Amino acid sequence: MWPVTVRYAEPAGRWVLLATVLGSGLTFLDATVVNIALPRIGEDFGADAAALQWTVNGYTLSLAALILLGGSLGDRFGRRRVFVIGVAWFAVSSLLCGLAPNPETLIAARILQGVGGALLTPGSLAILEASFHPDDRAKAIGAWSGLGGVAGAIGPFVGGWLLEVASWRLIFLINVPLAAVVAAVALRHVPESSNPQAARTLDVPGVLTGAVGLAGLTYGFTAWPAMGPTSPVVLATLAVGVAGMAAFIITERRSAHPMLPLEVFASKAFTAANLVTFAVYAALGGVFFLVVLNLQVVAGFSPLAAGTALLPVTLLMLLLSARAGALGQRIGPRIPMTAGPAVCAVALLLLARVGPDATYVVDVLPAAIILGLGLSLTVAPLTATALGSVDESHAGVASGVNNAVARAAGLLAVAVLPLAAGIGTGSLTDPGALAPAYRNAMLISAGLLVVGAVIAAVWVPSRLVRPPSPVKVHCAVAGTPLHPSRARVPEEV
Repeated sequence: MWPVTVRYAEPAGRWVLLATVLGSGLTFLDATVVNIALPRIGEDFGADAAALQWTVNGYTLSLAALILLGGSLGDRFGRRRVFVIGVAWFAVSSLLCGLAPNPETLIAARILQGVGGALLTPGSLAILEASFHPDDRAKAIGAWSGLGGVAGAIGPFVGGWLLEVASWRLIFLINVPLAAVVAAVALRHVPESSNPQAARTLDVPGVLTGAVGLAGLTYGFTAWPAMGPTSPVVLATLAVGVAGMAAFIITERRSAHPMLPLEVFASKAFTAANLVTFAVYAALGGVFFLVVLNLQVVAGFSPLAAGTALLPVTLLMLLLSARAGALGQRIGPRIPMTAGPAVCAVALLLLARVGPDATYVVDVLPAAIILGLGLSLTVAPLTATALGSVDESHAGVASGVNNAVARAAGLLAVAVLPLAAGIGTGSLTDPGALAPAYRNAMLISAGLLVVGAVIAAVWVPSRLVRPPSPVKVHCAVAGTPLHPSRARVPEEV
């Protein structure tokens, strides 16, 4: 069912926008502040490197594995209903995180938190697309993106301040009253919508095999430093991960209603865009995980100073991403998608130099500015290519796949980079162990960005031509429009 549409300038439209911005803002804030809190969490619990990795990866794993399913549930059972369930789930799991007595409980609660994020994240944009009048849809999406960027920008301030004046537990507990506001606004002001043509059968085998594959790979690489590469546990979980991913591909190929219809990868541009996405976001996963840690543990920055150190990246993206998108539309995506990751690689070479005697203005700020410029040049053309390289009826599929690829890349980066960089069995809160591993990780991440630039230069087309739409599409993927007029704008990457 499609609701009566609302207009952007009307109070009803503003209420819908408020609910979706606050809901998605919960996940934006959580993503930015948890990394800032890792040193304090490690100190309070005496946690080793693997525990801190799982504090990040537990959330990302369940989110990446279930985000497409979350959209499918919204299409079938009602987007507002699933959105509100996700918000409530996120609030309860945040409460469990804030009250966790040990690392194991915190990791389990973070996994539950990711489930809530997977339910509410796809719903925010789906609600906007379904609720707003077509003439106001682009304006609403633009406001959602801009205000979401503001949430990402203030997150480090809020997180750093809470850590300095109180406890890391408050960065989770603050989600509870915010979630209550979101749920109340959504239940009162957001119209319900669903897709009457959505598949009635959910792709449960696809969800299970994908989750098993990601979990096996993540656990195996995270346990590798402590247990060694010949450990039966490491070998078994990596084997399960590989088998799970292979089973996922086979399942999606054979399913009548696949969560991930593999035919979208017949587009060379779509495949290239997602390969670039994987390389770029794997690098960024390492950057945002380790830079804030290094600034506090090695360089001696306060939590607030470390948390806001990369704020210029967010500000530059807010100012320049729309212009970069227009540039990519005018000259084609290949040049900005090649130049952007290369510029980001230069920034990471500068960040690799940040050590015990680093100062913000000399050592961090120039790298942050260059990284912001590179990402501004990359993200909008990358998103546009991922969305525009398939027919309009598959726009929702393209958006969901690209989002999932980005999150899976960040997940695996946090698992693999400390291993590849040589952290071994050392602690991520020990300056002597972290400093050399951090430097190596930045160099590896810079290499990933160069790989992304090369893929874009070779395989991304100089001009993007959208394939023609079929008359009718039937697919179970989250938010897939069943008619070109219902084409979905891309989710935030």
